[in-house]
Amino acid sequence: MDAAFPYWILPLILLPSLLISWLTVIFLRRHADKWGLLDQPDDRKVHTTPIPLGGGIGIWFGVIATFLMGSVLVMFNGSVTQWLPEQVQPYVVGIEGQLADLWVLLIAGTVLMLVGLVDDIRGLSWKLRLAIQFLVATTCVVSQEWYFTAFIPYRIITVGCTVFWIVMLINSFNMLDNMDAAAGGVAVICSIALVFYVVLLGVTSEGPQLYVAGLLLVFIGALLGFLIHNKPPAKIFMGDAGSYFVGFCIAVATILTTYTDGENPVAHAVIAPLIIMAVPIYDLLTVVVIRLLDGRSPFQPDKSHFSHRLVELGLSKPRAVLTMFLVTATTGISALLLPQVNLSGAFLIVVMTVCMLTLVAILENTARNKINS
Repeated sequence: MDAAFPYWILPLILLPSLLISWLTVIFLRRHADKWGLLDQPDDRKVHTTPIPLGGGIGIWFGVIATFLMGSVLVMFNGSVTQWLPEQVQPYVVGIEGQLADLWVLLIAGTVLMLVGLVDDIRGLSWKLRLAIQFLVATTCVVSQEWYFTAFIPYRIITVGCTVFWIVMLINSFNMLDNMDAAAGGVAVICSIALVFYVVLLGVTSEGPQLYVAGLLLVFIGALLGFLIHNKPPAKIFMGDAGSYFVGFCIAVATILTTYTDGENPVAHAVIAPLIIMAVPIYDLLTVVVIRLLDGRSPFQPDKSHFSHRLVELGLSKPRAVLTMFLVTATTGISALLLPQVNLSGAFLIVVMTVCMLTLVAILENTARNKINS
């Protein structure tokens, strides 16, 4: 932790995107009907009246508009940095060299947002959506060399794992978007855990990873602006446009994060993103298994998600979502311990995470068996 850096400035970074997202979603709520952005109720959904879609556009615009303004300011850093604290000025100059990478990320995220938007309005086949996701992920990974630090000597394996990770998180958050505030809230908690990791833990000798922290804080702000409208009872949903963009941004943030110092590597710290993202991954994997065991396509929508199974246990919908938040926070806090412990400690963290999710799965399965009987 860099004692000289003014950490009080970090929370201020999320305010512009929060305000922009909040205002944009107000506009979208008023015009969603005439644009065909309505989510109609059916047997697999928990809402009983049509709800506007398109909240994801507000998240996207909150992020894009904030970084557009920030990019303009950075390009004129000679006249801007004099107004910033002295400890921040060197980082502003450093960020200027990363603007190209930033906009590759934002453009790729925009492509996925538009694919999701078309799917929200007209519907697209899962094969086409999955193909575009793999294409965008592969293009970004290869062109930008965004690889996981996984200590794997073979580049093709690292590329393949990284692409798979991005596509998996895109679909994890897409599937998680099934109840008021669920996907957005889990995304905020995961992002906060990553911010703590890159800023406070001092995992690198170069100090806090402020580029990743800034990216995440702007993202968190946009999510919070949306969640004001999405809290129960939701006035708008993020839709596929939002879940694709959210999943992609979080996935790339986990890849850009440095989990251990190259000079004194703590190899087991690279599993931190797996622990932080345990809940979205658990939901994806269990839903796929349930659908396959029932002889259905893993891409066929239903009510077999984590949140739905918690409701079957007897929880109300808000409490089911709150339970997801608490489990996500627990795994996120556990991940923050990884750089501080030895290999035995890391093993215990993994075992604790697996045991917690296994306990949840046992309770869920018991409730489903009672209902089916």
